[in-house]
Amino acid sequence: VLFLFCAALTEHKILFLSSSYQRLTDACRALLALMFPLKYSFTYVPILPAQLLEVLSTPTPFIIGVHSIFQSETQELLDVVIADLDGGTVTVPECVHIPLLPEPLLQQTREALSMVLDPELEVADLAFPPSTISASSLKMQDKEIRAVFLRLFAQLLQGYRWCLHIIRIHPEPVIRFHKVS
Repeated sequence: VLFLFCAALTEHKILFLSSSYQRLTDACRALLALMFPLKYSFTYVPILPAQLLEVLSTPTPFIIGVHSIFQSETQELLDVVIADLDGGTVTVPECVHIPLLPEPLLQQTREALSMVLDPELEVADLAFPPSTISASSLKMQDKEIRAVFLRLFAQLLQGYRWCLHIIRIHPEPVIRFHKVS
């Protein structure tokens, strides 16, 4: 999930494959939800019809879901990250480099996600673990996962105002983002 998240943030092509249309839609929507408060501004097609498979050769980034019947048509795509939802694998081609989150944010995010998804890990090494560990409801687990990614964005983007430069030459001030900063 973190590979797909980083691929979406760095504007790579992402293709979801599954034999379930519901799973395709849910996976595409979940990836967009994890990117909140950012909005994905490229091509987004949760279920691509068979007649439009040539769209996968487009040079622009996308998040697209395709039924696994058409998996053979996706084999020749060299610059597309493919997430097989039925097999649980993510395939990153050799020519694609996905920069991951900087450390220690990557490790903190992994730990936070594992605590949300598997709360037994928190007490696994205790000599006298509590007798009951309650797992969160699905609705609460969804909110906890969103909170992990929202905290990640807050840590990534903290101090962004130092990169803004106000130019007052024009009648109205212009704000520019200094990319090097």
